Amino acid sequence: MQKEKLKILIIRFSSIGDIIYTTPVVRCLKQQVPGVEIHFLTKPGFRFILDNNPYVDKLHLLQNHLNDTIRELKAEQFDYVIDLHNSLRSVLVKYKLGVKFYTFKKQRIRKILALKFKLNTVKPTHLVDRYLETIKFLGVVNDQKPVDYFLPGDYSLNTLLPETHQQDYVAFIIGATHFTKRMPNEQVVSICQSLNKPVVLLGGKDVEENGAIITEAAGAKVYNACGKLNMNESVYVVKQAAKVIGFDTGLTHISEAFNKELVTIWGSTVPELLGVQPYQVTKHYEAGVELPCRPCTKFGRSECPLGHFKCMRDIDEKAIVDFVNREL
Repeated sequence: MQKEKLKILIIRFSSIGDIIYTTPVVRCLKQQVPGVEIHFLTKPGFRFILDNNPYVDKLHLLQNHLNDTIRELKAEQFDYVIDLHNSLRSVLVKYKLGVKFYTFKKQRIRKILALKFKLNTVKPTHLVDRYLETIKFLGVVNDQKPVDYFLPGDYSLNTLLPETHQQDYVAFIIGATHFTKRMPNEQVVSICQSLNKPVVLLGGKDVEENGAIITEAAGAKVYNACGKLNMNESVYVVKQAAKVIGFDTGLTHISEAFNKELVTIWGSTVPELLGVQPYQVTKHYEAGVELPCRPCTKFGRSECPLGHFKCMRDIDEKAIVDFVNREL
């Protein structure tokens, strides 16, 4: 007989986009299962995504020694574990806890076949829907709402951006971990120069130099905020933007929480393979090029394996500009 009130642990260790896409699962559980208590286990570096989420009752952070983490979790006496990571470490956690668990299916073999042989083995089902399949045994259904991101405290554009870029601006997210996820600087410059609004470049310290090069070439229309803002400040700038352009990176996926008009730019990766196409965004444009060599990776590469980098260089810049410049 099922307990009247359930205590559930959700596991997803990384990364930003993957954790963001777990937030509808958390919300639907909390809103549709009466009295449920939701705990979430992730890595310390990603706590900012869930720290302020009102649907998470308790956040657990992975410790240096896995046994210490397991000891902490055992004391909670969970009814179920929902493993949305499906890694060796998450397997160890759920088996050690000794309670009933349900596991996200990663489709590893199908993805390998899709990458290596360019076979149509992976259905373009969104990751959110695949996550939700894991909890359907509780009668939970998709509420068809966007992902969640809850900012802590108050922010002000007056302290984050120059006066020239505080209203009706485009947030252009140029940060991405891997080279093949980033559009070359000269193409970013070309797009920025063709936009009819001020542009704020966003990204971490790793693309600060790229931002400086783009800003110098594009002129006063562009402000380089790369490396100047922390993640939550960057999220706030995205939230206040008129429109958003972004590569396949965490901040771009976070932007989906605010249902902005969004352009996503895809190089060596394709959203359908991982199910990470813009989710519940009313107006969006996915920029990419059909090539026999694409996709060449799930996560991005340090260089184009064929040397031509056509997946980025051949992208239709005009289509991006037209989408962003249109006024309804």
